[in-house]
Amino acid sequence: MPYRLGVDVGGTFTDLLLIEENTGETWRDKVPSTPQDPSIAVINGTGAICEKAGISPAEITQFLHGTTVATNAVLEGKGAKTGLVVTRGYRQILQVARSLVPGGLAAWITWPKPVPLAALDCTVEVEERLDANGGVVTPINEAQTRQALLALRAENIEALTICLLNSYVNGVHELKVAEIAREVFPDIPVSISHEILPEMQEYERALTSVANSLVRPVMAMYISNLRNKLRELGMNGRINLLRSDGGLIGSEKAELTPVNLLMSGPAGGVTGALWVAENTEAKNILTLDVGGTSTDVALIENGEPLLRRETSVGHLTVRASSLDVKTVGAGGGSIAHVPELTGALRVGPESAGAVPGPVAYSKGGTQPTVTDAHVVLGNLPESLLGGSFHLDREAAREAIKTIADALDVTIEEAAQGIINIANENMYGALRLVSVQQGYDPRDFALMGFGGAGSLHSNAVGKLMGSYPVIVPVSPGVLCAVGDATTQMRYEHARSFNRTVSKTTDQEVANWLDEMREVVMSDLEEEGIARADQIIKFEAGVRYCGQGFEVDIPIRAEDFRTGQGLETLMKSFDEEHERLFTFNLDVEHEIVNLRAVAIGQGAKMPAPAIPNGDGDPDQAKLRDHTMWVEGEALPAAIYDRSKLEAGDQLQGPCVVVEMDSTAVILPDHVGTVDAYGNILINPVAA
Repeated sequence: MPYRLGVDVGGTFTDLLLIEENTGETWRDKVPSTPQDPSIAVINGTGAICEKAGISPAEITQFLHGTTVATNAVLEGKGAKTGLVVTRGYRQILQVARSLVPGGLAAWITWPKPVPLAALDCTVEVEERLDANGGVVTPINEAQTRQALLALRAENIEALTICLLNSYVNGVHELKVAEIAREVFPDIPVSISHEILPEMQEYERALTSVANSLVRPVMAMYISNLRNKLRELGMNGRINLLRSDGGLIGSEKAELTPVNLLMSGPAGGVTGALWVAENTEAKNILTLDVGGTSTDVALIENGEPLLRRETSVGHLTVRASSLDVKTVGAGGGSIAHVPELTGALRVGPESAGAVPGPVAYSKGGTQPTVTDAHVVLGNLPESLLGGSFHLDREAAREAIKTIADALDVTIEEAAQGIINIANENMYGALRLVSVQQGYDPRDFALMGFGGAGSLHSNAVGKLMGSYPVIVPVSPGVLCAVGDATTQMRYEHARSFNRTVSKTTDQEVANWLDEMREVVMSDLEEEGIARADQIIKFEAGVRYCGQGFEVDIPIRAEDFRTGQGLETLMKSFDEEHERLFTFNLDVEHEIVNLRAVAIGQGAKMPAPAIPNGDGDPDQAKLRDHTMWVEGEALPAAIYDRSKLEAGDQLQGPCVVVEMDSTAVILPDHVGTVDAYGNILINPVAA
């Protein structure tokens, strides 16, 4: 029988989900992450879950993986030393950059300008020039190009990027430079800009291509090592990685374009939330993915997650599609401290991580964390992971006592303060993807997942006014669910650069047909038949004179019938008014076109659970005491595996399962739906 395995590597735990594709039967597991080499935890977890399911790794036909290796390489400054080849006169392209300074009016005073990814000493010019239509103005000087590349060898670069002016229209000169470069540098990877990003705006194209080179050696090493270790285990199935846009890409192609994996890890949670949403009535959802180190939030509207045409990691923003995920440094391992200068409580962004972890883990941690605060308040029972992971409550109290003494409050008040600040940090991130983009959070449900998501989701949902608060089944491994159930996805974009008056419906239709062929061929190479592919198109449109565009979904059929341009302009005007509250009486310009091919994902049915009578007493483990806002309240602890559909969980209470723990606050009630999801609402509602 065919099996597919989804694996998501987090800062503290690595989550795994194994699916038997014919029956939909699943097995879940969590193992401690190994930050020094993430592949160790992946291999350990793969062996463990195969043993749990009673199968051999050879029976796994698809291995699906979300990874933060590329993300961490950028954040930690551990990318490759990169060389850059540009057209003569453009050597300072990365140094000049754009004039935009993030922040307020005076932000330039304190803003530390990021160091360019390719140093000026590692940037060389070549004699060549193409015009805006791709015609050759100055033929490439091959002798001078070889001489420039030979001079670059003294810099001991580890990767090379080629980005020539107007190459997005015609890549002939870049291909010739690449041919010479592979003779001069036979042992390093070469990234060619018109293959990475065939769009205008040379700075964005250069930056994205250099970022690809920056992470390419480390990602190639990680992916090839992981592939070899899986083969040694006997797993001969297809290996795919999750892209930043929530689609899958084959491991071999992922090695060539790792810039598309910069937000691979957070994308898994959003795709997992989409799977849960299919079995609930909630189609508008705010996601809250709380791990040990950070919290990722996103917005899903009408069953579709918001996509961005750029990916941001730290100070780096590249032109690569990604799910619109915002991240804050608030997680279960976030460290609480009271600076001497201010005497005010702070939580994060520093984290205890997987090692040494929170004090309650008894792994050598000494600094109080959010997890320790939950232990003190009674939000976490004495053991986790089905009893295999025990918590030291007294050690947690001693750690939180250092905060209490510094603030001159009780231990419980200090713990509650830590939780409140973490919740406010998450609340701020959710506002970025909702209120600041014109959405009212009260129109959305909130879904909490990750190892600590369901500990915070009720409180954060209360702050947002977002109900119901959804606690999915096995929220601690939902990212792995997303990895295992998402679809193969390839996209291809081209710069169009025409005003509506200078083009026709037929011309756009011809372009879309050509682009359709490109993406369908890519998916065919991954073993997906054309009949099983879904093709979508988008157009980047703006008013003439604007410096940015808005992506609008389009249909090729509309352009074939001669109504595409009219429909596109109307759709753009409506979206522009929603985003900015106004429209302009000027001509429209189509900046670029994009084709997306999507393959069919695994159909993992959500199993229904037995119906109950509304009383969850059969799932009650014991009575309990929880501290809420400085008051000790009687509560109960429930075993989620014994809950039945229709059960009503009156807060305050705690619901435990193998991979996560959920908290239901006073004056709230959790209703178990037919598939085991817990829907939390205020009692008054």
